[in-house]
Amino acid sequence: MNDLLSQLKQVTTVVVDSGDLGAIEQFRPVDATTNPSLLLNASQLAFAKPMLDAAVHYAKANASDQQTQLTLACDKFAVDVGTAISKLVPGRVSTEVDARLSFDTAATIDKALQLVALYKQNGVTPDRILIKIASTWEGIQAARVLEQQGIQCNLTLLFHISQAQACADAGVYLISPFVGRILDWYKASTGQDYNAETDPGVLSVREIYRFYKAHGFSTIVMGASFRNIGEVLALAGCDRLTISPALLDELSQQQGALAVHLKDNGVSNAKPAALSEQAFRWALNEDAMATEKLAEGIRKFAIDQRKLEQVIAAAL
Repeated sequence: MNDLLSQLKQVTTVVVDSGDLGAIEQFRPVDATTNPSLLLNASQLAFAKPMLDAAVHYAKANASDQQTQLTLACDKFAVDVGTAISKLVPGRVSTEVDARLSFDTAATIDKALQLVALYKQNGVTPDRILIKIASTWEGIQAARVLEQQGIQCNLTLLFHISQAQACADAGVYLISPFVGRILDWYKASTGQDYNAETDPGVLSVREIYRFYKAHGFSTIVMGASFRNIGEVLALAGCDRLTISPALLDELSQQQGALAVHLKDNGVSNAKPAALSEQAFRWALNEDAMATEKLAEGIRKFAIDQRKLEQVIAAAL
């Protein structure tokens, strides 16, 4: 009998959630995702030192004032890490827009275009990358514009089906609903323990997956932010799952028959009317978990972005 990871790869596209080249090489995923927290961790690893130096050198050569240099060096470092990852995976690498732009549609579009341009300089074409954007109303509208320009997006920090529908309405390529952070909120607020079948994060992703398939939405569902392999296994069959190296290792060590929980049964319902901005904001407001976790996620990514800037500013 094969290990659980091998079986999972038969029914779900496995993506590694890491900026560590060694882990990506070990687990050979199809795609890879990064974010400011993972890039901050990567900046402390030996492989990234030459990339940090190169990013600083590039910024000094291409920008005059210190703030522009800092921003450019951060973008260049993120893209250079992504470029190195792209050589290890056959699919796509997700690179995140600065979380501090999460409520600015125009600035998000501009930043995405800058990242794409930096990737092109490295010889990486847009079909090998996904631009990662927080699932705010403004972020989703930025993704709508980018998708129309042929730049595909990964909408992250997604906690509610209203976010999922707005992303599908906008023609977004892929969404990353967060499983573990939903579980964290419910455990903290109820004091209860949950198993894989009662886990609110698992149930949320299953709801979104079934909603998309039943209505014929083409947006890919990629479950993210897992706390344990029980959550991963409970979503076997999902389009994609992005999993940390530690949990990938655990799955590779375990034997047993994999149960497939999600299957595409085809379109059974007409597409619902597109969500208005007011309906989107009200639905999100009505869900305390989604409202709090979206805000917290943006804040935490912004904090790690600032920490990364401190590392790079010292080098500048």
